[in-house]
Amino acid sequence: MIAALLSPSLIALVFATAVVLGLLTRLWLASRQMRHVALNRHAVPAAFQATVSLASHQKAADYTLTKARLGLLDIALGNAVLLGWTLLGGLNALNQWVNAWFAGSVSPLWPQLALLAMFALVSGLIGLPFSLYQTFVIEARFGFNKTTPRLWLADLFKSVVLGALIGLPIAALVLWLMGSAGSAWWLWAWAVWMGFNLLLLWLYPTFIAPLFNQFKPLDDVGLRQRVTSLMARCGFSAKGLFVMDGSRRSAHANAYFTGFGASKRVVFYDTLLAKLSPAEVDAVLAHELGHFKHRHIVKRIVGMFAMSLLGFALLGWLSGQAAFFTGLGVVPNLAGPPNDALALLLFMLAVPTFSFFISPLWSQLSRQHEFEADAYAVSQTSGQDLASALLKLYEDNASTLTPDPVFVKFYYSHPPASERLARMGATVVPA
Repeated sequence: MIAALLSPSLIALVFATAVVLGLLTRLWLASRQMRHVALNRHAVPAAFQATVSLASHQKAADYTLTKARLGLLDIALGNAVLLGWTLLGGLNALNQWVNAWFAGSVSPLWPQLALLAMFALVSGLIGLPFSLYQTFVIEARFGFNKTTPRLWLADLFKSVVLGALIGLPIAALVLWLMGSAGSAWWLWAWAVWMGFNLLLLWLYPTFIAPLFNQFKPLDDVGLRQRVTSLMARCGFSAKGLFVMDGSRRSAHANAYFTGFGASKRVVFYDTLLAKLSPAEVDAVLAHELGHFKHRHIVKRIVGMFAMSLLGFALLGWLSGQAAFFTGLGVVPNLAGPPNDALALLLFMLAVPTFSFFISPLWSQLSRQHEFEADAYAVSQTSGQDLASALLKLYEDNASTLTPDPVFVKFYYSHPPASERLARMGATVVPA
């Protein structure tokens, strides 16, 4: 019955309305953020006046505003490109060109894989200037960029090669299932996709990450003993403790867990170890352990499984509706390769347009997880050390202390510093 109500004009209208509403909402949120940060630039918030200098506060404000201005261009271009691919016929033109190029191909998979590859190539080229400007202008202006053009190009080359080696085979398998597994293909494709993601969690720390960074065992004996003792106290085991050469590319600092099952690793940026005391490193690690203790990682994986299952089920239905294609500016292949690759691309283009409006729900859940991890860290280490470490990281990464509250609800996966310290009940004294 729903299918009978669908028409190309209705789909086009709903999609165009969602694009416009999304664009206006994003621009409104960005303007709120820029205005709020600019209005609070001239004074450090009272809660941080003893620990954050005015110069650091203003640097964070300027960094936030500069990125936001670039973000406005990115929003405008992104929406223009989206409409160009869909309602204005860009994807349809690319599909026709690929089909003409591969006319007479023995396997229907080749033109479909070529369409996916060409789409990825064109999309990457469109986004390239923004990446270059972000890295070599904005990050350099604020003293964060440490990468060289040669290293940047090497990273780009490795990413493209890895994307082809990993992405094309999984895409070929999904396309084969779409054409060969009957009406329930989407269920088999979902199972393959989930298995692939779990495999990547296992492969990434051992085989992929070392292609981009050097990982050396943590050789600070005192810190290693502290960290090992903390993990034992928390009932956590890892394959190793490593230091990553993050300073080769950026001055930003971080620490994270990676891997899955027995391949879990604890990774510290060298920039983090250079800026935090051993007690503060302990507190940051305890926060990350809190995510595992509360099973946040498992919950997120389960959530990803559920959402992707719904997505594949929806794609399975939409891929059989001619109005889905024509309503989004594409003429289905009537005598040629199947329309499976077209369906995948249209779905990938359309879904973010609608999922944006529920993004505050996921952001809220993520912030709640951060609060829970903070609470666990305070129960295992010193709340004073965690608060001090967080402030150093906020200051070091030039994260604004005065974000717009509405902007936070939409975009922030981590709570603002003021909310985190207030929830911990921490007061930080000057070092």
